Amino acid sequence: MQSAVEHSNQTVFIREVCPRDGFQNVAVWIETEDKKRIITSLLQSGIRSIEATSFVSPKAIPQMRDATEIATFTLEKAKSKGIDVVALVPNLKGMELAYAAGIREVNYVVSVSEAHNKANINRTPQQSLQELKNIVQHYPDVKIHLVLATVFGCPFSGETPFESIKALISSAVQGCGIKAVTLCDTIGVANPAQVRSILAGLISAYPQICFTLHLHNTHGMALANIMVALDCGIRHFETAAGGLGGCPFAPGAAGNSATEDLVNMLQRMGFKTDVELPALLSAVKLIDELIPNAVSSQLSRARTYQEFDFFQ
Repeated sequence: MQSAVEHSNQTVFIREVCPRDGFQNVAVWIETEDKKRIITSLLQSGIRSIEATSFVSPKAIPQMRDATEIATFTLEKAKSKGIDVVALVPNLKGMELAYAAGIREVNYVVSVSEAHNKANINRTPQQSLQELKNIVQHYPDVKIHLVLATVFGCPFSGETPFESIKALISSAVQGCGIKAVTLCDTIGVANPAQVRSILAGLISAYPQICFTLHLHNTHGMALANIMVALDCGIRHFETAAGGLGGCPFAPGAAGNSATEDLVNMLQRMGFKTDVELPALLSAVKLIDELIPNAVSSQLSRARTYQEFDFFQ
């Protein structure tokens, strides 16, 4: 087992997704100015990348109807800090809107499960990949992360076949030149053995791909799954401050893995994250004040290590 000292030169990269994945499932409207206050606080915590919003139909996800205003605000705030600003887009129309707002890095989401992809964006996965090809051709200056939903299970069709995951990645690599893939446990059903098996197979099959892991904590196994991913060599993760999140088109999905819980674990293990935990917890406190009953992280309720003499 590696000690904290052995991890001291290793950096883990965290993309903060609370403003998009965290907010999208909140039932009550979050005022745009409150979103800006939270984003400003998150940007002061040392994070290096943030998913600010998604350019989707406001009829489908009303919480994202202020996407353009939020995107331009976040880009302006992040510019001086050198923080990457990402937006989620489901199609060419979303890409057009994101690009017009100044976004040059996007998460393009496709569900491995056909049933979930149709529920989410009313297309088959193959149709979504064809749209991705159009986006790549029309926007060659945009950095694109392929986000694969339901990798570890689907609320409609159950367990996702490994060969289906590989087939989508192969098509995206060969047809669209994709170099970055995010693997999502959309409803939080992954377990450590499953994570190890899938990651080992994908890393072996696609050594040229930068894989990111995006986990939900429905069954309380997100950090355990991250530990396995770290052991497999994964160093990129998407998490949400406060553990906010959920998918409107995935019944049973709970919140994301909480950024502060992950940062706390990584720092105790000796990994570098660039995140300042006290500043991040201040942002989480603000989230709790502005969006009551949404925060679900462990660290938001626990005493900090600094309160215990034997951790000094």
